[in-house]
Amino acid sequence: MITHDKIGSDEDLAREVLIVGRDIAPCILSFAEDSEEEKDALAVLKRVYKNLADRGSHLVKAQRIGSASVDYADIESAFDGQPRRALRALCTAAPSQGGSRGSFPLERPLANLWPERY
Repeated sequence: MITHDKIGSDEDLAREVLIVGRDIAPCILSFAEDSEEEKDALAVLKRVYKNLADRGSHLVKAQRIGSASVDYADIESAFDGQPRRALRALCTAAPSQGGSRGSFPLERPLANLWPERY
C-alpha cells in the first residue's frame, strides 16, 4: 500500500500529494505491494512531490533583469496535465476488483407493464 513515507520526507507535503493522488485515481490504494502498478504510481507521486518541494525555475513564466522582475506561471494544481493523465491511466489499466460497479435488478419491471404474449 502506498503511504506518505514512500513519497517524500516532508510528511505534510507527502500526505497532501497522496490525498490528491487518491482523489484522482482511487485505485492506487489497491495495488499489490512492490507491483509494477504501485511502482508506476509512486513514480508519478514522487515527481509531483519533488516539483512541489522545489518550486523552482520550472514555474517561472517571465524574467526581466532591468528592475529585477519575475513572473510565475498560474498553476491550479501540481497534478495538472501529465501527472493526472498518468494516474488515471493506471486505474484504467488496472484489472477490475470484482464484478460490476452498480446494482442491477434481477427482474424486469417493464415486463409487468407490457406483458409479452406469444
